[in-house]
Amino acid sequence: MAQPLSTQSQGVTLADLPKSWTYTSSLPPDKRFPTPATSHKLPRDQIGPREVRNAAFSWVRPEEQKDPELLAVSPAALRDIGLKPEEAKTEDFRQFVAGNKLYGWDEEKSEGGYPWAQCYGGFQFGQWAGQLGDGRAISLFEATNPETGQRYELQLKGAGLTPYSRFADGKAVLRSSIREFVVSEALNALRIPTTRALSLTLLPHSKVLRERVEPGAIVLRFAQSWIRLGNFDIFRARGDRTMVRKLSTYVAEEVFGGWEKLPGRLENPENPTESAPPKRGVSATTIEGEGDAAENRFTRLYREIVRRNALVVAHWQAYGFMNGVLKNTDNTSVYGLSIDFGPFAFMDNFDPSYTPNHDDHHLRYSYKNQPTIIWWNLVRLGEALGELIGIGPDVDDPSYIADGIKDEQEASLVARAEKLITQAGEEYKATFLEEYKRLMTLRLGLRTCKESDFQVLFSDLLDAMENLGLDFNHFFRRLSNIHVADIATPEARLEKASVFFHSEGPPPVGSSTARQTIAEWLEQWRSRVVEDWELDDDSSAKDEDRIQAMKRVNPNFVPRGWILDEVIRRVEQGKEREVLDRIMHMATHPFEDSWDGQTIDGVQWKGDAEEEQRWISDPPRTERAMQCSCSS
Repeated sequence: MAQPLSTQSQGVTLADLPKSWTYTSSLPPDKRFPTPATSHKLPRDQIGPREVRNAAFSWVRPEEQKDPELLAVSPAALRDIGLKPEEAKTEDFRQFVAGNKLYGWDEEKSEGGYPWAQCYGGFQFGQWAGQLGDGRAISLFEATNPETGQRYELQLKGAGLTPYSRFADGKAVLRSSIREFVVSEALNALRIPTTRALSLTLLPHSKVLRERVEPGAIVLRFAQSWIRLGNFDIFRARGDRTMVRKLSTYVAEEVFGGWEKLPGRLENPENPTESAPPKRGVSATTIEGEGDAAENRFTRLYREIVRRNALVVAHWQAYGFMNGVLKNTDNTSVYGLSIDFGPFAFMDNFDPSYTPNHDDHHLRYSYKNQPTIIWWNLVRLGEALGELIGIGPDVDDPSYIADGIKDEQEASLVARAEKLITQAGEEYKATFLEEYKRLMTLRLGLRTCKESDFQVLFSDLLDAMENLGLDFNHFFRRLSNIHVADIATPEARLEKASVFFHSEGPPPVGSSTARQTIAEWLEQWRSRVVEDWELDDDSSAKDEDRIQAMKRVNPNFVPRGWILDEVIRRVEQGKEREVLDRIMHMATHPFEDSWDGQTIDGVQWKGDAEEEQRWISDPPRTERAMQCSCSS
């Protein structure tokens, strides 16, 4: 089991963890099973895929698992949920994370909180795919951390069939479960918005057929919300305007904490990142051809979702992370989280056209396309909310709520909605660029960003990385170790340029030119650092502060594809277990110089120094830019 984050025993037990079922108490259930009791009485083996209409979810309990083996637990996740570290060693915990123990449901009285699976649809590969839903994910309850007040929805992935499983089996394989378990926590440690993973459980009696027969597993994962853009898509496709409004209201009030928390009106359309303080109800903005009060609260809800997704994709681009299946609106979170990890990857050699999905022959999911694809998905959300957005100040008119739009309103409604969605697109671009510049500025060790930095430092560096085959994250970490005094002369810069290439050295053709390219960029970078930090001959302490600041944002370790493949092989074939604890420790403390023997979070960690060094060194030449399938 992974070691605790500190020597102090903080948190509560599973039994004492505050639980709620706000989602299921606020939204309509599957009418075939209107109460948990009606679903609970259905034999588990009779659950099968079907169309579910006029409902946000279906009650469904996890499949009972025999002899589940708890492989690993994330200490960071335990802490953030609010559980005691030692709780992970209990039998209740083992049975809970395998889906065998339900909290909140009174078996004798047939009442209480009960698990559920969401109904949603989505566009996949740019085409409408119809009803999708939680085909193998079952939510258990919402847990509130008693200390922080943060609420998370806990969910099992791989716990069996639901009404939304379509042609699948509701199971997950160990291979993909290990990948999701590690990357969820790694992204969080990198401060990239993401869903999380608490535990990884092996199901020794479960054999799952994908490309081959593989062992089954369950990940207990959690998030502030599991609602996706596809939750809106399904109701829009079915013409269910009542459900679109109900779901929108739920997201605003329960997921985002109230209408008053949403962004206020745009004060300056030329600078979409500047908003007035938030207001309830209708806010005013001027739309060409319209009067005031065009931007109502549902428009502000849309803008909030747009902003959140702009921020997360900016993080992906700044850290070279690719989701792999983004052209799916069911894989885009309303909360702005990295979600549903399939063929994901961190960049090795910088290549804007790289896609980790080996089925992505048209590069839909490539690194360079991610910002555009997320916006494409958000336009689909804008269309789902289009009526609520376009109706403007009449959104609460009783006749509109009851009967919908009148023929004479249609043209102005469409025009207003299109204008507001377009305006949200400008806000998306501005928010993305502002956050991307902020993150890249930090990664380059600067405290401020000048307009010229975008071309001279950002763009020129990425061009050099692409042309010279440089490793994306290694470059920034190695740059973090350079003192400006060490690159004060052209000769010193030329010599230092060698550290950025793989162990096999610069490209064989034009190696001196390759080093010269990096040396010239280092000259520009050094000049900006000296200016930004106000360094002089006596500024060694300031420069050390800059180095430490860079190391806090430039990871020494990211879980690359080849590393995850190795861990999967060692766990599945070699029956190793402690390797999961070691990779999780590195993933949740990615900025350290080393891990074995170091005291981190009050605990001296016992790792494997040789393994650590290998994992932070150059990827093997034959295992760079790996690709994998969507099957999981």
